[in-house]
Amino acid sequence: MGKLRIWQIDAFTGRLFGGNPAAVVPLDDWLDDATLQAIAAENNLAETAFFVPLESGYHLRWFTPQVEVRLCGHATLASAFVLFTEIQPQLETVSFETSSGPLEVSRAGDGLCMDFPLWSLEPVERVPEALTAGLGAEPEELLMVETGDNLFAVLGSESTVRTLDPDFGLLETLHPAGVIVTAKGVESDCVCRYFAPSYGIPEDSGTGSIHCALVPYWSARLGKEDIHSRQLSARGAELHCELAGDRTILRGQAVKYLDGWIRY
Repeated sequence: MGKLRIWQIDAFTGRLFGGNPAAVVPLDDWLDDATLQAIAAENNLAETAFFVPLESGYHLRWFTPQVEVRLCGHATLASAFVLFTEIQPQLETVSFETSSGPLEVSRAGDGLCMDFPLWSLEPVERVPEALTAGLGAEPEELLMVETGDNLFAVLGSESTVRTLDPDFGLLETLHPAGVIVTAKGVESDCVCRYFAPSYGIPEDSGTGSIHCALVPYWSARLGKEDIHSRQLSARGAELHCELAGDRTILRGQAVKYLDGWIRY
């Protein structure tokens, strides 16, 4: 029987039971993919992060309960938090090698700062009926993220984003695209929600990766480089972001919920 350490971290929040929970499982060497996926399914969180040490930094991968994904912000934040607070407290910065390229996370006051990619957006000429019906709202603008796996729907107000009651069955038919919805914020620069039912995440509580597209969009629209974003999920999440050339800087807090052992 194998035995692995596990932590569960609430990311993009300064309070317990807020933000987005992620499981973090350090490994000495990679297990087979079927075991990694089985652990993620058993955890039944939006993401489980696994990492193994390299000569410099770590190799990091992320799994939803159903699939491995190319990029995950909150589980990257959670992984760095575990390294900084539990495994290597002497570290000030950690580098991760990932399927989306190198990612660096540093301590920043009472939070963490992540150096992430920047994603461009392209207009979508025809709005899918499943999107409008699935959201119960007509977007003022619809774009596609350059990665091709997320639709980006701009709505008219924060209240419209907040009160959406999606039909996840309809949104699931948009696969491989998840759905980012956003609007100008009242007490923040922008607000957002994120739906990815075909990846096993009906609604994500706090999503770092979508800010790779949100930050350049709102930076251009508002004429400013610093963007304060609030994700209006039931748990709520908050990010302070910055456009930095061809990179997106994401800042957020995290808190530990639990630590323990996996026996498999």
